[in-house]
Amino acid sequence: MYHWFHIFPKNTGLSLYAWIVFCLLPFYFIIRSSTVYEIIVGVAMIMLFFTAYRLSFIKKGWTVYVALSIEMLISIGMTIYFGYVYFALFIAFFIGNLKSRAGFISLYVVHLSTTVIAFTIGSLLENEGFMAQLPFNVLSILGVILLPFTISHRNRREELESQLKVANERISQLMVVEERQRIARDLHDTLGQKLSLIGLKSDLARKLLKVKPDLAEQELEDINQTSRTALREVREIVSDMRTARLKDEMVHVQALLASSDMACEISGEGSFKHLPLLIEDVFCMCLKESVTNVVKHSEATTCTIQLENHPNEWRMIVRDDGVGLQHKLPARKKSGLIGMKERLEFVNGDLDITSSEGTVLTIAIPRIIYQKEGEVL
Repeated sequence: MYHWFHIFPKNTGLSLYAWIVFCLLPFYFIIRSSTVYEIIVGVAMIMLFFTAYRLSFIKKGWTVYVALSIEMLISIGMTIYFGYVYFALFIAFFIGNLKSRAGFISLYVVHLSTTVIAFTIGSLLENEGFMAQLPFNVLSILGVILLPFTISHRNRREELESQLKVANERISQLMVVEERQRIARDLHDTLGQKLSLIGLKSDLARKLLKVKPDLAEQELEDINQTSRTALREVREIVSDMRTARLKDEMVHVQALLASSDMACEISGEGSFKHLPLLIEDVFCMCLKESVTNVVKHSEATTCTIQLENHPNEWRMIVRDDGVGLQHKLPARKKSGLIGMKERLEFVNGDLDITSSEGTVLTIAIPRIIYQKEGEVL
């Protein structure tokens, strides 16, 4: 949107005061004329020029071209009869603000041609004022040549910067949404596991309370410790001070499976020694969710966790000998699997689920090569 002050070009290499001088100088060139008639005509041309120049900014369509035509005619007349070339710079500034490529090129060629012709005629007429300002007039011709491209490139840069700003704001919004989803997944994965364990132990403690009070007391102690652990992990998630470690998570899932009377077999731990933190965090959450589903839905007696390091990817396989996850898990309770898939999509990973004589979850994450010396993932 243009305002009244756009009559003075900005960011063209000249200060606002220089453009004010360009607006006042034509009155000097007119007043020094010998006849009153020339003064009247010259002042009228100046006022008409600035009126047309203003209209060219605020109007659209054919009105703009009519205004530009008037401006070019006045500029030619001022150049030839009064030796005042500087109106051409105003026109050059306006042409540089045109967004239409065809309009820019056509008007640039016409304006440059008419200005050079008027400059040549003024030189041949040997106008006294014109010859006295010859160096400044030559610089003005250079301005007519370069100024439209300078303004056009500046406007294009500002437009790209504006688009970049909008894109950055959009990215910030998406990051907020992603962070909310991440926190939701982390809370689900963490609390889901712990609350499931608390629920199992609570049911067991209630059954043992009258039959075996000592064992019931032990189960209650385990519930207490589990709840404290869950509280600590939630605090760590909220404060974003925790990066999951696969070695620690293996200990947690072994404890969970043991408390559910399931045998746990782990192989290939040595192949995951130097995982990137992001990849390790994804594997940890996927392992936690997978084992939680095994405990809650599989009715299995054995859970096998196999880690494999392949040339093109890392792979983790969680297998149980239960009734089958897909047959047991209701559709409304698959938020954990959805969270796993979302996490894996973030690192271009893949989740494959097969259910036959138990359930097999295959979690694969491709290798990523970082642009750091000596670090190949």
